[in-house]
Amino acid sequence: MDIHVGQLTTELIVGFIALFLLTKVLGKTQISQITPFDFISSIFLGELVGNAMYDDETSIFVILYAILIWGSMVYVVEIISQKFKGTRKFLEGAPTIVIRNGLIDRDMLKKSKLDINQLQNLVRQKGFFGLREVEYAILESNGSLSILPKYQYGPPNRQDLNLQSQEQPELPVTLILDGELNHDNLSTAGLSKNKLLEQIHKQGYSDIKEIVYAEFSDDKLLIMPCTKPKK
Repeated sequence: MDIHVGQLTTELIVGFIALFLLTKVLGKTQISQITPFDFISSIFLGELVGNAMYDDETSIFVILYAILIWGSMVYVVEIISQKFKGTRKFLEGAPTIVIRNGLIDRDMLKKSKLDINQLQNLVRQKGFFGLREVEYAILESNGSLSILPKYQYGPPNRQDLNLQSQEQPELPVTLILDGELNHDNLSTAGLSKNKLLEQIHKQGYSDIKEIVYAEFSDDKLLIMPCTKPKK
């Protein structure tokens, strides 16, 4: 199938510019925090544009239209997940704790379609060569593994420095996200709503909606405000 050099050059330039603008619109998280859907979406879009460019019956407008439609659908999904927090778990997935308090959660492992060998592989990639070194392991929505090591195996090695062992730090619990209270996590943290509001008021905030993010760990409440607290 012969394609005029000038036509191919024009289509390549237009496709390059369109894809570049699309990545700018969708944001950096498309690359830095790519989910399985984003990965498949990127491959599909690249294949779609590539095939269109080498088809002599396909015009530049068809290429731009394909990029526009597919990019718009991906953008709409991103907007929905940002505006409606209840859809995030369905659209983007949610982190899963596969090792809790040093023990493998077999139910969560099975739910995540992950076997022990794959878990060991992910743990080794994080620099830990035994599951006994791991206190918590969280399988993120993009497939990566985040690890909180047991105290004696954390950097630097406490045993090598002959330091006394201390209690293992607690896993932080998200209580407020985008100005809304997570009631399930509130009970996990062992707090009541009144107790939480009391601590929020002590830090200079009058309402939960003033807070974009708050987490609780080791009996301490960390608050990140939308605006500066009123004095």
